[in-house]
Amino acid sequence: MSQPQAVIFDIGNVLTRWQPEAFYDRVIGEERRRALFAEVDLHHMNDLVDGGGLFRETIYGWAETYPQWRDEIRMWYDRWIELASPRIEGSVALQRALRAKGVPVFALTNFGKHSFEEALPKMDFLTDFDRLYVSGRMGVIKPDPRIYQMVEDDCGLPPQSLLFTDDRADNITAAARRGWRTHQFESWQGWAARLVSEGLLTREEAGI
Repeated sequence: MSQPQAVIFDIGNVLTRWQPEAFYDRVIGEERRRALFAEVDLHHMNDLVDGGGLFRETIYGWAETYPQWRDEIRMWYDRWIELASPRIEGSVALQRALRAKGVPVFALTNFGKHSFEEALPKMDFLTDFDRLYVSGRMGVIKPDPRIYQMVEDDCGLPPQSLLFTDDRADNITAAARRGWRTHQFESWQGWAARLVSEGLLTREEAGI
């Protein structure tokens, strides 16, 4: 099989950490975090933002629906950059190594339209893509098959020429069903090894 013609990165838990529970454990303690997440579906709230909903307004609206958790819910907006930190340096290095070799690098991410704009000046690697596919801009989130179709239609490359990494099995499965090459991300070193095996980077270039 020929080399991939483009490499597609998810962002959360691939290029930067995305573990809100860990943030809340640190800030309010695990016991209160468990109670909060049991009572308030914060991940669904975030899906609404990722699907194109307003960032601050959506989160602050949910905070008013659950006044007993108002301050904690507002943290999802007020301290969002902490929720999405730290970045995964090994993955950022791989992103830049690919581009240095002239390999097209895309992002396909569940990310709010407005939160992405706020993140751009704070996460410099977000500007290091040849194409950006952001769910909040597209109006559909992974793993809906439509989002993968939209990527194919926009970039004009055949599915089998796309190599995609994501930490979530459901997102990977949906891409594989369309014929994409996939890699479920667990560590930057594992992703580096896959890029080497595909002939896109040498081991030295991949940092392994």
